[in-house]
Amino acid sequence: MMAIDINTWRLRAQLLLRRLGVPACLAAALLLLGVAACAWAWQQRAVAARLEARPLPQPAPAVAALAPPATAGENLARFYAVLGQQRHAEQQVKQLFDLAAKHGLVLAQGEYKSGYDKASRVATYQVTLPLKGSYAAVWQFALQALRAMPFASLDELSFRREQIADTQLEARLRLTFYLTDAQAETPADGGGAP
Repeated sequence: MMAIDINTWRLRAQLLLRRLGVPACLAAALLLLGVAACAWAWQQRAVAARLEARPLPQPAPAVAALAPPATAGENLARFYAVLGQQRHAEQQVKQLFDLAAKHGLVLAQGEYKSGYDKASRVATYQVTLPLKGSYAAVWQFALQALRAMPFASLDELSFRREQIADTQLEARLRLTFYLTDAQAETPADGGGAP
């Protein structure tokens, strides 16, 4: 039934085209396009008029404008509050090994180096880990380690692949933990310069 209707309409359109001629059909088509363009333009003007009539939203007052800026002492206190605890450094390394196992990475024995900056009273614990696994797993591991330990910095992440078709690659990841000793007096407590 649908095929008959389509064929009937096609036949009628061909007869009308032959009866009126090509120039008259082109003129009718251009007339229809012009009417459609005018209707679209009127609709756009109506939308623009509605938007202009609407009041502009007022920007919310900035939170920073309401709160006074932090002092140097407050910023320093925040810095020391984020640092990890020096006595938990081994537990944080264990957490790295657990995260590596969770992501299916082979983690060999790493290199560990500790340091201390007397001026800032911040201890550092640098961990270099050789990893084996997929590219995605290494990146997920690195990002999750940084989320789990906000006092760590990612200092190096390098990849090595024997052949381009290998899905498993060797990676080297170096993190530095910035640590403080809870019993030591921090400069924010008045023990050092502000």
